[in-house]
Amino acid sequence: MRFVRYGDRGSELPGLLDDDDRIRDLSEHLSSQTSEYLDPDRLAAAGRLDPASLPLVAEGVRLCKPVRRIGKIVGVGPNYHDAAAQAGFKVNPEPTLFLKAATAACGPNDRIELPKLATRVDWGVELAVVIGRTAKYVSVEEAMRHVAGFTLANDVTERSFQLQRGGQWSKGKSHDTFAPLGPWLVTPDAIGDHDAIDLWLDVNGERQQSASTAGMIFKVPYLISYISRFMRLEPGDIILTGTPGGVGLSYDPPRFLKAGDRVTVGGTGLGSQSSLCVAV
Repeated sequence: MRFVRYGDRGSELPGLLDDDDRIRDLSEHLSSQTSEYLDPDRLAAAGRLDPASLPLVAEGVRLCKPVRRIGKIVGVGPNYHDAAAQAGFKVNPEPTLFLKAATAACGPNDRIELPKLATRVDWGVELAVVIGRTAKYVSVEEAMRHVAGFTLANDVTERSFQLQRGGQWSKGKSHDTFAPLGPWLVTPDAIGDHDAIDLWLDVNGERQQSASTAGMIFKVPYLISYISRFMRLEPGDIILTGTPGGVGLSYDPPRFLKAGDRVTVGGTGLGSQSSLCVAV
């Protein structure tokens, strides 16, 4: 199933998409206000409801990030060979991890804020994994049992904050709105093969990134298992699985976002998001 959260800020409601891509209200059956909303069994039960029996939501409502309470966002460094080569990063034998502030998350069509003093704001389409069950020291074989679903992410980064201001990558990753998520939370059974999702990203209508998750160096089950060795993963946590080649930093000369640019992101079975860049 494809689940959404919709409505004005502070009064978001849960919904699901029917076969005609119309939003149906789930608020009588499922609350999106707590992490229990993401339990795979609860989502499966909601998915067995007849969409036609649920109230139809008016068209044009605002779509929100599909997870209300995000505990943490765990990012994975170079996870596509082309991205690593273009950025001059070394591919390590183990995944490189970083944390992105949960407050960076925003809705799929919300505006991307360009921070004060920012000059090198970059883009990065990613497959995001949403955790639905607590995971600690889980095996690769058991990892997918802990997944609520998948969603689209844009790992927005201010490169000078990340690479030239000292310290950890989190500085360049964590500004408000630097993690547009959504539009949908797609359950594993509905997404099909998560190793064969085509991802793409356009800036002002020009294709910048286009790749398949088949090109990941470290696959989703391994990432969940690996991360759970170092930190407990809880419902509502999000794993950003890495971005393919084509980020702005990789161009010669580099290309970065400016006020008025529009970033459009899409993925097979995951829908699309569109964000206007604005100066703070």
